[in-house]
Amino acid sequence: MQYHPDRNPDDKEAEAKFKEVNEAYSVLSDAEKRSKYDQFGHAAFDAASGGASDFGGFGGFGGFEDIFSSFFGGGFGGGSSSRARGPRRGEDVYARVSISFEESFTGCKKDVSFKHIEACSSCHGSGAEKGTEAQTCPRCKGSGQIITQQRTILGVMQSSQTCPECKGRGKIIKTPCSSCRGTGYVKVAKNIAISIPAGVDNGNRIVQRGMGDAGRDGGPNGDLIVEITVAPHTIFEREGSHVYCEVPISFADAALGAEIDIPTLDGTQKFTVPEGTQTGTTFTLRGKGMPDIRTKRRGDLVFTVEVEVPKNLSGKQKELLRSFSDSCTDSNNSKKSGFFKKLFNKS
Repeated sequence: MQYHPDRNPDDKEAEAKFKEVNEAYSVLSDAEKRSKYDQFGHAAFDAASGGASDFGGFGGFGGFEDIFSSFFGGGFGGGSSSRARGPRRGEDVYARVSISFEESFTGCKKDVSFKHIEACSSCHGSGAEKGTEAQTCPRCKGSGQIITQQRTILGVMQSSQTCPECKGRGKIIKTPCSSCRGTGYVKVAKNIAISIPAGVDNGNRIVQRGMGDAGRDGGPNGDLIVEITVAPHTIFEREGSHVYCEVPISFADAALGAEIDIPTLDGTQKFTVPEGTQTGTTFTLRGKGMPDIRTKRRGDLVFTVEVEVPKNLSGKQKELLRSFSDSCTDSNNSKKSGFFKKLFNKS
């Protein structure tokens, strides 16, 4: 329409462009001409090269076809619609499995229940009742597409649409399968055991290839995607492959230093805290964290010491503590004495 002569009187350039459009369409809409173009390019229509007629050189008919498809609802000879009837991959199916913190450390096997679509076992995906078979659609002759022609200012335009008789399948089922009601596919409940590797984290996904919905028209099956939920632990917290926890120790152990038990994913481990250990001090046990799911190398266990102040003291204990406190000097409580020095020396 942009280059139509009625809109561009006495415009030689527009006339030439309009001629190119018509010539391009005359090739694209004719299967034999299009085949020649695929083989020989412009030379197939160049009289000087022995071709049938001149081709105006409208570059690349792939984009040209898409333009006309957007205006007329289809491709030349059913291009895009025909491709849509090719093999289609099945949809992915999703499931979720919960495991304990300990199971994420060791790895485990879990049963997974899910539902997916598979070919009907009664008709083997044909959709026809056992002992019968689907027939070629008489309207579209098995192509699944109906070709229509429309006269426009550019000439006769050809487009395709899904056959309403067979809904694009190309076949008519007169006696549908009673199991799948003629669809050829059924939804089936499944239960499988999957291996969960050591080091798996909350939100990680494990993919089971080909366990999703069945593909159509020879396409591959989709996948089963299992999302892992790891239950929180009562002591440990995790960040990547490192594990963190808090360990309470007595006032005496913190002051004097002591060998204490540290909980790890492998059991308890002895660790000596130095004398004068303060609340909030952190220590690291190398290689005692979670295994990395890819490298299997273990992270670290980082524990923070929490000094517990004793409660419910007896009279004798209180007397001993007062005596102890009276014996302490500024060198025994450097933070406390330093705090007040800063306070009173403030200018």
